[in-house]
Amino acid sequence: MLAKTMASRPAAFWPHRGGPIISCRMATHRSFLRIGVNIGLDGALAALAVPLARWLINPLGDPFYPLWTILWGAVALLLAGAPFRLSTQYWRFATLGDLVGVGAASVAAAAVFTLGLVVAGVSPSSPALPMVHTMALMLLLGLPRVAYRMMQESSAAETAGEQDVLLIGAGEGADLFLRALSGERNAPFRVVGLLSLGQAQTGRRIHNTPILGSVGEADAILDRLRAEDRMPSALVVTDADLPGATLAALMAVADRQGLRVSRAPRPTALDAAGPTRLELKPVAIEDLLNRPQLPLDRDGMARLVHGKCVVVTGAGGSIGSELARQVAALVPQRLVLLDNNEYALWQIDQELGELGSVVRDCIIADVRDAGRIAAVMEQFRPELVFHAAALKHVPLVEFNPLEGLQTNALGTRNVADAARAAGARAMVLISTDKAVNPTSVMGAAKRLAEMYCQALDIDGMAKGGMRCITVRFGNVLGSTGSVVPLFQRQLARGGPLTVTHPDMQRYFMTVREAVGLVLEASVAGVATRIDDGGIFVLDMGEPVKIVDLARNMIRLAGLRPEIDVEIQFTGLRPGEKLYEEMFHGSEPPRPTGFPGLLMATPRTADPAIVGRAIDEIAAACRGGQARLAMSMLRRMVPEFDHNQDGSAGSVRV
Repeated sequence: MLAKTMASRPAAFWPHRGGPIISCRMATHRSFLRIGVNIGLDGALAALAVPLARWLINPLGDPFYPLWTILWGAVALLLAGAPFRLSTQYWRFATLGDLVGVGAASVAAAAVFTLGLVVAGVSPSSPALPMVHTMALMLLLGLPRVAYRMMQESSAAETAGEQDVLLIGAGEGADLFLRALSGERNAPFRVVGLLSLGQAQTGRRIHNTPILGSVGEADAILDRLRAEDRMPSALVVTDADLPGATLAALMAVADRQGLRVSRAPRPTALDAAGPTRLELKPVAIEDLLNRPQLPLDRDGMARLVHGKCVVVTGAGGSIGSELARQVAALVPQRLVLLDNNEYALWQIDQELGELGSVVRDCIIADVRDAGRIAAVMEQFRPELVFHAAALKHVPLVEFNPLEGLQTNALGTRNVADAARAAGARAMVLISTDKAVNPTSVMGAAKRLAEMYCQALDIDGMAKGGMRCITVRFGNVLGSTGSVVPLFQRQLARGGPLTVTHPDMQRYFMTVREAVGLVLEASVAGVATRIDDGGIFVLDMGEPVKIVDLARNMIRLAGLRPEIDVEIQFTGLRPGEKLYEEMFHGSEPPRPTGFPGLLMATPRTADPAIVGRAIDEIAAACRGGQARLAMSMLRRMVPEFDHNQDGSAGSVRV
């Protein structure tokens, strides 16, 4: 039986068959061999330092007398240098830190050498011997390391790959990239120069690579390189914080010049790379939205969440799941994840389980079920509720308007009423720019939800009850059902990319930035008295043309818009607008004192009136009376200009 079992083992299991165990032993053998060579070289150089020091002190004397002291010089280094691990250094990757170690070992070895002479009764030939001996050791141990490193870098430059690149950024990222490149035995790239991001640094050098100018001069510099027959094949962004606007302009230059744009690996990856293979990364579409980091009130967020019970509805969605991540990082006492999508709920639960040990509960529930939501709130009695559950896909809600009304309006009322009854300190409604001058059922239903939450907040302010904070923002880049995943799928098929209208514009923000500002708005809302039912609006920056987004995604894939991949215009869909708005015409934005947050003050209504209207609309929905429900919706949201057929003529601009 044993013989049969042994015969059934794969070859890699047995050392004598050349499997991984043999490979591991060979690698270990090579490592010990390298250390042995280092010890031998350092010992020989340390032995040579003794006569060199004597000759420097007395050129006419016998530098080799007594002979045994030369051997003692080698032993002194091996003894004193052990704590500095000289034998484990890679000469090919010698750094300033390694040379500091050499210097420290030299001082220690000279001291041990001199002490040995005194113990042996041999008087040093000069009081200066310890100092001169130290300098000789530093020279003989450090110079070969530097020379070997320079020789390897020169060899790497001569054998560099055929791909010439121009680096974007002349800071720490470029320094790390060039260091990593110099450590490659067969470097895949040859750097022709660098472009700085800030003030002019033209003419200066980093690792002997010239700074050719600034990013703003990229077009002219590339023209000059082309004329000199030194045109690179790619631009490599080494600055991790390159602003999105600068990157977009660089993409346009690269498109005109017929170049690709790639990113260097993250600085931390480069710093730890050592002798590993250097690989460029594609530029992500999120990089084009990169904006300066806003100073968020992290301490205020921690005070709001830490040690509290928090409920997140729609926890499996794009916004809800990111809310769950960021809330979990603030260490709540309990995190309740609520969603009616079993798989999405399971996914975020698994992710949070892998990241940390926050106490959490997964609740499968529909926000339209008032009894179920009330029972959940009563069971957990949360102090903070984030309501992200919603139907958000405009054309789908147009085809299923009664479902949209029940989820977005009635569902919001159910969550708000249950949270207030359970004694919650605050509820945060995630709203949308589509609620402003809505042309879709989805947007009008969200505006009705905003109105109810505004009314509850005014009532809570007056009676010292639950605060109901509304946060409005635009599209989240890459969220489920959004345009970016659609373009990615279309690109994978080779195109075409479909855009509804050449003038279609949307506000975009990364999900992480949006949720960070939602938490900031929550802190501001709880701490600030808002008597007029104000709505927090995230500063979304400038709107982005969807056709420009499509072109950039094609370029990021290394292809050419309209040449390699076609863009087709399909016409507006029901409920869509060409331009989204963040504020009604009658609600000018107000500053809040919090970076990235503005305040809108749309009209308000009595919570009882809005509540009755939502009940009547919900009853009409349950009875299948779509016409009646829509009529009631228009009465409550008079600015609702329904674009039912997707024609451009009925779009509010």
